Amino acid sequence: MSAALSLEQITCTFVSREDRRHRYTAVRDTTLVVGEGEFVSVVGPTGCGKSTLLNVAAGLLEPSAGQVLVFGEPLVGLNRRAGYLFQAEALMPWRNALENIVAGLEFRGVPRRQAAAQGEEWLRRVGLGGFGDRYPHQLSGGMRKRVSLAQTLILNPQMLLMDEPFSALDVQTRQLMENELLDLWSEDRKTVVFITHDLEEAISLSDRVVVLSAGPETRPIGEFVIDLPRPRDVSEIRLAPRFIDLHGRIWHAMKEEVLKGYAQQQRQG
Repeated sequence: MSAALSLEQITCTFVSREDRRHRYTAVRDTTLVVGEGEFVSVVGPTGCGKSTLLNVAAGLLEPSAGQVLVFGEPLVGLNRRAGYLFQAEALMPWRNALENIVAGLEFRGVPRRQAAAQGEEWLRRVGLGGFGDRYPHQLSGGMRKRVSLAQTLILNPQMLLMDEPFSALDVQTRQLMENELLDLWSEDRKTVVFITHDLEEAISLSDRVVVLSAGPETRPIGEFVIDLPRPRDVSEIRLAPRFIDLHGRIWHAMKEEVLKGYAQQQRQG
């Protein structure tokens, strides 16, 4: 399997604006390689630098040291071969669902009629056929997340960078969206890097789970191949003996780091 994304010996150090002598190293000497078509989740304690690594992969943050390769080529500027799905929705409230979905195509200069036809198709694919004229405030949280997903996928990125995209949803809606994501992913197997603090979500979705240490100076401390059969239903797979076994092994690897991260937050608070 050839690499779609390679983060090689990445270090990210931030300098305080108030006192430039004060430096904080969020990530140190971290290497992460994601193969083409692979679904990889990154888990770790709150504040450990998961989103920092994703921002480096997106080209939104230049690392202090190390390099990023995208399909074997050094990344310069934004990663234009990736779609980025944020935790917070990036929908424009003055545009309806269809207009939000096709915004990226319009920015690329795609003719309006052609963009609208593609947008209608994506509304159907994410289960929102007939809702194209609804504005974000008229949609439920799960429906808005479906619009965001279509807004990203309509641009046909070669990889998806996803930063806790379902964390704000209730449990039932989250599981529906996780299954929706797996169904869409299985159609063309795009490369996915998925950030989450939810270990069950990570195991349910992924081919591989990477565990990060508590910050500062976060680094990978383990990775686990998820050998559960596909296709998967995320609610049913969590009852499988192999899922329970994997959950126990991964939690054993990250429990101490979670406790460290919690203690650090308590001291800072």
